Amino acid sequence: MAEIPKVYDPHLVEKKWYDYWLQQEVFKAKPDASKVPFSIVIPPPNVTGSLHMGHALDNTIQDILIRYKRMKGFETLWLPGTDHAGIATQHVVEESLAEEGMSRHDLGRERFVELVWKWKEKYGNKILLQLQRLGASCDWSRLRFTMDEGCSRAVREVFVRLYDKGLIYRGDYIINWCPECGTALSDIEVEHEDDSGQLWYVRYPLESGNGEIVVATTRPETILGDTAVAVHPDDARYTHLVGSYVLLPVLGRRIPIISDQYVDPEFGSGAVKVTPAHDSNDFDIGKRHQLPSIIVIGPDGKMTKEAGPYSGLDRFECRQKLVEELNRQGYLVKTEDHSKSVGHCYRCSSVIEPLLSKQWFVRMKPLAKPAMEAVLDGRIRFVPERFSKIYLTWLENIRDWCISRQIWWGHRIPAWYCQECGEVTVAKEEPVACTRCGGARLQQDEDVLDTWFSSALWPFSTMGWPDSTNDLEYFFPTSVLVTGYDIIFFWVARMIFTSIEFMNDIPFKDVLIHGLVRDADGRKMSKSLGNGIDPLEVIERYGADTLRFTLITGNTPGNDMRFYWERVEASRNFANKLWNAARFVQMNLGDFQPTDPPIALSLADRWILSRLHRRIQEITAFIEEYELGEAARALYDFIWDEFCDWYIELSKVTLYGNSNDDMIYATKYVLWYALEKVLRLLHPFMPFISEEIWQAIPHDGNTIVRAPWPEMEQRYLDAGAEDKMRVVMDVVRAIRNMRAEVEVPPTKATRVVVRPVSDERAMAVTESAKYITALGRAEPLEIGTEMARPKTALAAVVPSAEVYLPLEGLLDLEKELARLHKSLSEAEADLERSRVKLANPDFVRRAPEEVVEKERKRLSENQERVRRIQDRIRMLND
Repeated sequence: MAEIPKVYDPHLVEKKWYDYWLQQEVFKAKPDASKVPFSIVIPPPNVTGSLHMGHALDNTIQDILIRYKRMKGFETLWLPGTDHAGIATQHVVEESLAEEGMSRHDLGRERFVELVWKWKEKYGNKILLQLQRLGASCDWSRLRFTMDEGCSRAVREVFVRLYDKGLIYRGDYIINWCPECGTALSDIEVEHEDDSGQLWYVRYPLESGNGEIVVATTRPETILGDTAVAVHPDDARYTHLVGSYVLLPVLGRRIPIISDQYVDPEFGSGAVKVTPAHDSNDFDIGKRHQLPSIIVIGPDGKMTKEAGPYSGLDRFECRQKLVEELNRQGYLVKTEDHSKSVGHCYRCSSVIEPLLSKQWFVRMKPLAKPAMEAVLDGRIRFVPERFSKIYLTWLENIRDWCISRQIWWGHRIPAWYCQECGEVTVAKEEPVACTRCGGARLQQDEDVLDTWFSSALWPFSTMGWPDSTNDLEYFFPTSVLVTGYDIIFFWVARMIFTSIEFMNDIPFKDVLIHGLVRDADGRKMSKSLGNGIDPLEVIERYGADTLRFTLITGNTPGNDMRFYWERVEASRNFANKLWNAARFVQMNLGDFQPTDPPIALSLADRWILSRLHRRIQEITAFIEEYELGEAARALYDFIWDEFCDWYIELSKVTLYGNSNDDMIYATKYVLWYALEKVLRLLHPFMPFISEEIWQAIPHDGNTIVRAPWPEMEQRYLDAGAEDKMRVVMDVVRAIRNMRAEVEVPPTKATRVVVRPVSDERAMAVTESAKYITALGRAEPLEIGTEMARPKTALAAVVPSAEVYLPLEGLLDLEKELARLHKSLSEAEADLERSRVKLANPDFVRRAPEEVVEKERKRLSENQERVRRIQDRIRMLND
């Protein structure tokens, strides 16, 4: 076995072991009837993407679960893949074309799609390589892409089946349109932001010339498309006007006054304009009252010819000019400030325009019901449970899903229009003739499907559906989906209803929700804020294990976390601590081979074995409950505190003292045993360093990846040893603290007196005297329940004893008292300054909050400082 180097180099270690794992195919899954399956499908990252902190957290969680279950003996499949990301990918390629002075229209559809495929082949696997840098133990032989041949076939199959059942239809509807991206968006692709806009009150004159009705609107440019004015049927102010007509300001078009329950009499003037082509609620009113729909804003965001003199203007430019004209002609009554929620494109942040358009939709109500029942009856569990309420609320209020997109990159809608009779043919394969008239002139629909349509099929399309495959039979349904709360609607809900519809089964049993990774100030990481942190930068500087451990420690399901560089440093220090401990163990093992378990064990040996097996039980339970942050914390505490800071130091007493061969063998055995078990516990969290160290000490097997997960063994639990060691640790800590107070040099031995509270405790301390002497530099060590308190000594009280450090010979009492009185005067002066400041009302009222808080903290620190010095003076004067 290779000697563990002095310094840990994560870059050499990580590349070496990942290459080894790939060569040995240790991540490859094989359906095995003798084993229980555990499977995860990766949330497919966009082919345009680079690894960001959200990906790093999401995939670290998945990898921990997969590595843990693999070690537990499950047949594990972590299926990787990427998403074609229709709008995002097309946008990237169009930007590169624009740099050459070209557009997709210059190339034509076929050549442009070919160009996007070439781009995908060149750049699309970048993020997968980055996931490998992170240590992702996916079965790369099963790599899928949402537009590969198999997934594309599944998409066509689903579309045709839903269409045949009447669950996909084409119709006129108000959709969310992004003029910048030039495509429709589903409701959940629209991000709403509060906007401090205005409310314009506009006078609509009655056709009769006998009065007017005032209408309030937040979008005056849509006045040009009004086809009615609506009031509430119970609004006494307007009931006499229902059925009469008004003249549309500026354009002079004759439109009716109607009554409708939708109108809120408390909003604005209580009368609203109705624009069926540019508002979803108005569209519904228009259908109820058979109103015409006049499109005045086009797909490019410019006014159409129906806008009369404003034709060709940008929608916002039209707003400005129309308001000016309304004011000039006396139609504008008043303007008020008004806050409202404005929809923006999730991709480019442009303001969304509601447009009346012919689009393809999925009829959602029939599909939503069984998807809700799967959660309500417990077949699918959200972790944390509170997210199930969000999921159910959304499905209760769901609208039909607009699935057509006006772009070229994606799954083209499998619908063909007969150019001779107008018949629509929906088919899995391209038809050769019209099913109605037999004509051969067929034109395929120009639109492509929403990217999320293919993603919704991901859990089963990636395993071979619509064919019956071994993978589907064995690995489906999958075990858990790990994802952020931001895509519960985009993706999670859609996978659930498609799986139930086409597989007659749920897609996964658990949905583990994690939060966002925010910056140190709690802000969302974004390009615009410039606060994003590249995970690869962290990996380059500190290694993948450090990044993984940083992301998982302190992480709790469903909650956001903050990224601190200090925590990265702490994780790096943890890796170094483990590395140095392993070097100590390896150097002291020499040619040791663990043959037979030791016959007799020391107190320290029994203690660490008991603590190890309690930690095995605790860590296993945390992982099973998805409390990975708590599991990582328990690992950290055991490795840093119990194993490194205590057991390794205790082991030196045996290894370097007057011990016989049996005791030395026992301690070496326990050092090896504890370290080897700890490495297996740590492996899912820090796979690279655990493999490197494991390979350097005695072990069974070719790789820790396939080593069995440690099991808690009752025979090692020893409450008595833990209790006795607790006494030892309390006494040693007390001695160390008192030595530090009087600045005793680390190498200097000092007299220590221990007065246990009982004979039983006295026996425990006496049995452990060699540990206290060695770790506390306590020579001589005097132990007894009747021991008198030494004169002029520091004292500490611990649960089982009083501990004294006699000061005679350690310091000059007069000089120390003089120094303490001087320090006390300085501390009291600092304390008084803080008190005076905080007693000043002007300071508390006018100073920035953080300055006042800082002063309060200084006051508290100075109070504690004075108290400590006074206690010290009293003790020395006793």
